[in-house]
Amino acid sequence: MSGRRILVTGAAGFIGSHCAEALLRRGDSVVILDNLNDYYSIARKHQNLAEVRAAASSPKQLEFVEGDIRNRELVTGVMSTGFDAVIHLAAMAGVRASVDDPWLYYDVNLTGTLNLLDAARAHGKPNFVFAGTSSAYGDTKVIPFVETDACDKPLAPYPASKRAAELLGFSYHHLHGLDFTALRFFTVYGPRGRPDMMAYKVLEGIRLEREIPLYNGGQMHRDWSFVGDIVAGIVAASERRLGYEIINLGRGEPVLVSDFVRLLEERAGRKARLASQPMMDADVAYTYADISKARRLLGYDPRVSVERGVREFFDWYVANVGACG
Repeated sequence: MSGRRILVTGAAGFIGSHCAEALLRRGDSVVILDNLNDYYSIARKHQNLAEVRAAASSPKQLEFVEGDIRNRELVTGVMSTGFDAVIHLAAMAGVRASVDDPWLYYDVNLTGTLNLLDAARAHGKPNFVFAGTSSAYGDTKVIPFVETDACDKPLAPYPASKRAAELLGFSYHHLHGLDFTALRFFTVYGPRGRPDMMAYKVLEGIRLEREIPLYNGGQMHRDWSFVGDIVAGIVAASERRLGYEIINLGRGEPVLVSDFVRLLEERAGRKARLASQPMMDADVAYTYADISKARRLLGYDPRVSVERGVREFFDWYVANVGACG
């Protein structure tokens, strides 16, 4: 189903840039809305955009709008140009950082989403795909994590803001008939990964011979999910009008953080300087996605093993940031 016109918010970032690139290669037209904030290097975001532009077959296939989703007038103006789908990836990310500035996280993640939802309601009701988070499950005892979980005890402002946005999406589906699919991502990693992510931190620590924290001695399981697999799920969701759905996107294979770090060390040929620290109150010991719903509704089929994903991320890091040896 190529040839569509799609708005992708946050497409100068990690997952968003991969998503915009995949859409362009399929033949879709893409409008990017991103405010290029300085949560991490703006130069890195410009590099991401350059790689996205290289995937366009012509300049007309891609449009970049620099702007903030909190700007209601701007969002309405962009949405009024008409879209088949909205892929809303713009957000303030990070569980730990949200504890320090919850106001910013709610302003961006909830008010920004409200602006987009209301503009979508008023202008053609495009299929709306929302980037949720596995952190919404909190410290659940239901393993693997399944979408029917109540998710009513988030452990930090970030997942609370994302869960609130999911509920707002239901309101707009119920009242206005907007198709809204929330995709809950599980520990996404890969090329173009953010500097605040574990995989990046480990290689940065090795390269700079800098000590990095390892929470709970690395004795925490994460459902490490390669960005290419996640993007395939996002694109599939953008093609399907499902009414209102919440769907997990992960690999469905929990791996110890310490084992993930070991794989990175093996690629680098050097050990990281790790400082064990207690697990934070906003953290959980285990994430594990039940992806049966994604398989059924989206044809989702993650293909990249953790070993291969680590290799691809390492190769990207060396080529774009620096050698670790």
